[in-house]
Amino acid sequence: MSQKVVVVGAGFAGLAAARELELLGVEVEIVEARDRIGGRAWTEERMGAALELGATWVHWHQPHVWSEVTRYDRDIYASPHCEEAYWLSGGTVHRGTEDEMDSRYARAIEKIFEGSREFFPNPYDQLSALRDPSLREAFLEADQRSVLHDLRGGDFTQEEIDLCEAFWSGGYIGDPNEGSSLMAKQWAALCDHRMDAMVEQQLKFKLVGGMKGLYESIAADLKGPIHLSTPVTKIRHTETGAEVSLAGGDGIGCDAVIVTVPVGALDTIDFEPPLPSMMRRVIDQGWNSTGAKIWIKVKGHHSFAAMAPQPSIVNVLKSEVFTEEDSTIIVGFGAFHDKFDLEDPACGQTIINQWRTDLEVVECTGHDWVADPWSGQAWATLRKGQFTDSWHHFHDTGTRLHFAGSDWAKGWRGVVVDGALEMGLETARKVARQLQ
Repeated sequence: MSQKVVVVGAGFAGLAAARELELLGVEVEIVEARDRIGGRAWTEERMGAALELGATWVHWHQPHVWSEVTRYDRDIYASPHCEEAYWLSGGTVHRGTEDEMDSRYARAIEKIFEGSREFFPNPYDQLSALRDPSLREAFLEADQRSVLHDLRGGDFTQEEIDLCEAFWSGGYIGDPNEGSSLMAKQWAALCDHRMDAMVEQQLKFKLVGGMKGLYESIAADLKGPIHLSTPVTKIRHTETGAEVSLAGGDGIGCDAVIVTVPVGALDTIDFEPPLPSMMRRVIDQGWNSTGAKIWIKVKGHHSFAAMAPQPSIVNVLKSEVFTEEDSTIIVGFGAFHDKFDLEDPACGQTIINQWRTDLEVVECTGHDWVADPWSGQAWATLRKGQFTDSWHHFHDTGTRLHFAGSDWAKGWRGVVVDGALEMGLETARKVARQLQ
C-alpha cells in the first residue's frame, strides 16, 4: 500500500493505530500537541519516586493491554495491601480493616450491579439490549438514572450510601449523582459481575518501570515520525482524503486521518465540513469527567485506605509507595478538580486531616487533566443519558476522518488504557480496509 495516514495524538490509541497501519504497509505520521508521548498516561519522577500522573493499573483480564505486556515482556507487581481503613459517614470517622470497610457497602454494590448480566451478556456489545424488545425500555430508563439512584429511598443505611458515593466519586472521577448507572453495570460485566474483581482490575497491579515503559516500547517499533509540540488547528476531510493543518501554518495532506483527541479537547480543532449534530452535541455536553488525582507524601510509613462521600475533596485514598527515606506516598481521587491545589502541601494536609490528624504532609503533586487544554477531562465517564446516545456516534463519519481512543471504546472506557488500545487497533484496521 502506498497510502498515507496522519494520526493526531501520541497516546496509547494513536501509537497502537500507527503500529498496526505500518504493519499493513501504510505510511504514518503522528502529530502530538504535547512535548511528550503517552497522552493521559504519564510516568514521571516526582517526590523521589516514579509516579503515574495519569493511567496507573493493568490486569491480565484486560485483553488488549495484556497483549502489549506480553509483546514487550513487561513485568507487573502488586500495589501494597493496606493494613488499616478509615471511612467517613454521618460526620464520624470509622476505623477497621480494609475488608471490614468493603463489607459495609457490599450489599449496596450488589444493588448497583443489578441487571448487569441481562443488559450485558457480552460487555463489548454495549448496546445489545436496545435490540431486545424485552430489555429496551428498562435499559433506556437505567441510562437516565444515576449510579446511586437505586440506593436512595430504599432500605440502605446512610453508611452504605456514603461509602458507595465515595467509591463511585473516585471511579467515575466526577459526580456519581450525574453519572449513568449503566457504566457501573457494564464495568461489572467486564469483571465477572463481582466487586472484588473490579477492584483488582482497576487498583491492584502496576507495571515495573511504569506505563512509560509500555508506551515508549510501542513508539520504538514505529518507523514514521512523531512530531511533538505540534498542535492541530484544522482538519479538512472528504470521502477521498484529508488535510491536517498545524499551528505553525504547515499542512499535511493524507489519504485518511485518525483523531485520538478526547472529547474535552476536540474544540481545539476546527473540522471542515463541521462534525454532524450528534457528535457536536456530545462535544458541547462533555463527559461527567470533572475530577482529579493527587499524590500526597507524608512522614513515616503508614499503610491505610480511606473513603469519604461528597463534598470531600478526596473521596478515595490509599497508601501506594513506601520510600527508603521513611515516608509514604499516598494516592487520592476526587470528583471535582477545582477543589484541589495539586502542588500545595496545605491542600494535602486538609485532605489527610479528614481521616487522620496525626500525619504530617511534606509534599503534594499531580496533573490537572481537566484544565489541560489537550485533554480537557480525566478518563471518560458518561453522564446520565450518554451511555445510549453519545460515544457510538463517533464510530463512523462517512469520510476519511476517523476517531479512536478510550472515549469511544466498546470495552474499557477510560479508567484503564485497555479501551484506548482496543480502539487504536480496531480503527487502524477499519482505515486499512477503507484505503484498500
